[in-house]
Amino acid sequence: IKQSKVKQSSVAKITMDQIASLRDATGAPVIRVKKVLEQFEGNVKKAEVLLRKEGFEKAAKRAGRTTSQGVIASYVHHSKKVASMVTLLCETDFVAKNDMFIDLGNNLAMQIASMNPKNVKELEGQDFIKDPSKKVLDLVKEVIAKTGENIQIGKIIRFAIGE
Repeated sequence: IKQSKVKQSSVAKITMDQIASLRDATGAPVIRVKKVLEQFEGNVKKAEVLLRKEGFEKAAKRAGRTTSQGVIASYVHHSKKVASMVTLLCETDFVAKNDMFIDLGNNLAMQIASMNPKNVKELEGQDFIKDPSKKVLDLVKEVIAKTGENIQIGKIIRFAIGE
């Protein structure tokens, strides 16, 4: 009697923790995260790179959509000698109330107080103060990818004693 050899699958085991972690990091749908993880045989880093790229491509497609909702975020330095404000715009009030969106506004206000950009374009091109491996525009694109809405930085202003 011949014993048939069972071929072992070389596909890495994809865990729910991996899927959840990548979904949180990229905002991609669970099914897409699972497919990309399978494609890269469980390599989370490669999967994240591809999912972020796809998210940025989707963000670019949303750029023309109207942003009539949003928040005004502010930051006052502990010395009380520097302060800033930014209007951060989105498509719906639902996203404007989202913690991710609010955190983005707060981070942008801190960036403005710290780095003193002259305009929005200069701000978007700056290295993010909390993570210099990212540009400010990358932060915005990440939130666009996660929320599915167009997000724009509106007006910025910075006040400083003695300037």
